[in-house]
Amino acid sequence: MNRVYLDFNATTPVEPEVLDAMLPFFSTEFGNAASIHTFGQKSRAAVETAREKVAALIGARPQEIVFTSGGTESDNHAIFGVVLQPLLPARSEVEGSVADGAVRSGEIGRHIITTAIEHEAVLNACQALEKEGVAVTYLPTDHEGQIDLEELRRAIRPETILITIMHANNELGTIQPLEEIGRMAAEADVYLHSDAVQSAGKIPIDVNALGVDLLSISGHKLYAPKGIGALYVRGGTRLRQLLYGGHHQRGFRPGTENVAGIVGFGKAAEIARKSLAETAQRVSTLRDKLERGLLHRVPQSRVNGGAAPRTPNTANLVFPGVEGEALLIALDLRGLACSTGAACSSGAVEPSHVLTAIGLPPEEARASLRFSLGRHTTSADLDFALNVVPAAVAQLRELSPTYRNVAKAG
Repeated sequence: MNRVYLDFNATTPVEPEVLDAMLPFFSTEFGNAASIHTFGQKSRAAVETAREKVAALIGARPQEIVFTSGGTESDNHAIFGVVLQPLLPARSEVEGSVADGAVRSGEIGRHIITTAIEHEAVLNACQALEKEGVAVTYLPTDHEGQIDLEELRRAIRPETILITIMHANNELGTIQPLEEIGRMAAEADVYLHSDAVQSAGKIPIDVNALGVDLLSISGHKLYAPKGIGALYVRGGTRLRQLLYGGHHQRGFRPGTENVAGIVGFGKAAEIARKSLAETAQRVSTLRDKLERGLLHRVPQSRVNGGAAPRTPNTANLVFPGVEGEALLIALDLRGLACSTGAACSSGAVEPSHVLTAIGLPPEEARASLRFSLGRHTTSADLDFALNVVPAAVAQLRELSPTYRNVAKAG
């Protein structure tokens, strides 16, 4: 059976060049990067070269990159690290290294601003802090998945210490106006963190132009292995460490470095930076082909968030009258892998919080699928999808009393 993978926002395969770069560090180059002998120093040199490559992908300085286990850890470290810092400095008062900042006098700020469509790594971290007495504002979005900048401005309080807003949404691909948000955060003297897991390697990122203080990225979203990520920490940002141990990575993140994973991440970042413009143009053309074809072949289908700026590879469509989970299974049986925005919990399917936040009723949120294309997706892959998706939707609609109601209403 022919199989086509259109779920690259969930994870990507490791590129052959990335694997080749990693292999020596599983065998002959096995030294601990913290050791001072030759074995260790070879690993240390490889780690620092990878740090330079990851920094180059986002316009940062190498010393501002902290390697982590992935996007979730990076998000958690950014949020807890700022909010739980016992003596939080004003953003504008800090110069130099982590420990050099002057300390703001008075009460520690205890207010965070985020959005209703963040990844669970951000939302659940904020909810955990709410239980500890931290105030959190969850900004709504419009029907395209974008926030209102004036609403953000009004949400900022004297005690606001962190704004955490994702760069690109994992379900819709919607890109937030991060440069404007960065200027607003700077004017208010508030730290800004962004989850860029879905944008890094897909669209250009310059942390200085965006004005972010902290930014999270993940290796397995850009053809590196799972279990490796990074947190950009602008020089001077005062961040509480969450783990305690040795003095690795300037004390930010103790523990023996995952040298092979870091090397793979560095190679993947290098490839992404060099091929970004060409890949984005090619993939966006394919994405548009897929959307046009599905809208033409599947009656009443619509694109979610299609009018907003988006990452070039992401298409989220609603197919009224079907259950997304059933459609997902039907497509998998036909050889097509994609995803829904729904999550299964104790046997009950909950609608995507992202799709309900942009105004979809629960039944339409449950009827939506995300198709995310990758670097090696071909036109033939999309021809396959354009054959199997309409057929699967039609079959499920014939069995669906929900769709009969939708059709009558239409």
